[in-house]
Amino acid sequence: MVKYSIIVPVYNRPEEVDELLRSLSQQTFKDMEVIIVEDGSSLPCENVVHRYAGQLPLRYYTKENSGPGPTRNYGAEHSQGDFLIFLDSDCVLPPDFLQAIDGELNRKACDAWGGPDRAHESFTPVQKAISYSMTSFLTTGGIRGSKTQMDKKFYPRSFNMGIRRSLYRQLGGFSSMRFGEDIDLSLRIYESGASCRLFPEAWVWHKRRTDFRKFFKQVHNSGIARINLMKRHPGSLKLVHLLPMLFTLGTFACLLFALLFLLLTVFGFVALWSMPKPGCANGPMLCIFAGIAGMLIFLLPLLLFSLLVFADSSIRNRSMKIGVLSIWASYIQLIGYGTGFLRAWWLRCVCGRNEELQAFRDSFYK
Repeated sequence: MVKYSIIVPVYNRPEEVDELLRSLSQQTFKDMEVIIVEDGSSLPCENVVHRYAGQLPLRYYTKENSGPGPTRNYGAEHSQGDFLIFLDSDCVLPPDFLQAIDGELNRKACDAWGGPDRAHESFTPVQKAISYSMTSFLTTGGIRGSKTQMDKKFYPRSFNMGIRRSLYRQLGGFSSMRFGEDIDLSLRIYESGASCRLFPEAWVWHKRRTDFRKFFKQVHNSGIARINLMKRHPGSLKLVHLLPMLFTLGTFACLLFALLFLLLTVFGFVALWSMPKPGCANGPMLCIFAGIAGMLIFLLPLLLFSLLVFADSSIRNRSMKIGVLSIWASYIQLIGYGTGFLRAWWLRCVCGRNEELQAFRDSFYK
């Protein structure tokens, strides 16, 4: 038996697996095994895995594509550790990652845990901006691993998640949900009465999506998953989960009213231009001033939010370019999640559809 079984589902990511295995081979804590499960990839990582066979206690399995939850369960069935650690293939670990986990468990035992994520210096500006949008208190309320968070409970996510083997078996592992399966397991952990904590020093570098189009798909599906989770776990929906939806509605409302006031301004200029006598300009001038004032009023909240994100991200990343990209990433994160949430709410809560929803099915991993 080993203490920790590290389980990684993979789909067409050989280069990422190479980076992850390299970081695992450099861990200061060695009581572990690593299990790579290829989930029906057309671009397998078998050759990469073989290069690390002499450096790590490593096993490699292949199976038909079924999604991350069943693939993690497959890896767990072939593992031997007292504790299971689930990582995404696009993570890279600092050398003391496992040491930090072991230290936390020795300090105060618990049944499950999760850690936060950070952006590595080697990440592209877009990846750093996406990482900011997923970890900032301004965008997610700190629910993904910040010490300051709106929800008092911390719900581990599968990019960096650990659980005692006995509890994992008791709960039946991950569900077959294609999105939100990690939060579903986290909710069942709390519902079982087991203990679960944030390990703030057990962080990983997480690359996430590499462009904004893929990122939108990811967060849109996450918004859909939140409604599916609410249906599975009544009472699990919290205020922090509603904020992206409220932000989305507020943003569209501000843009709509700003557009209406822009039209009023244009109408004023057209009327002023066509005035036969200069003395009749009071009405058009009033339209122009009212239109400009209205646009400023409704665009001001969006401008202030953008400035906050820009300043915070620029300081954190020491780059104004990343600060600018973070504005776009933050709007994508909030509106992508918010529209997915609204879409699923309408179909499942208003229209009464019973089946769990998901979008972008053919691009689940892409």
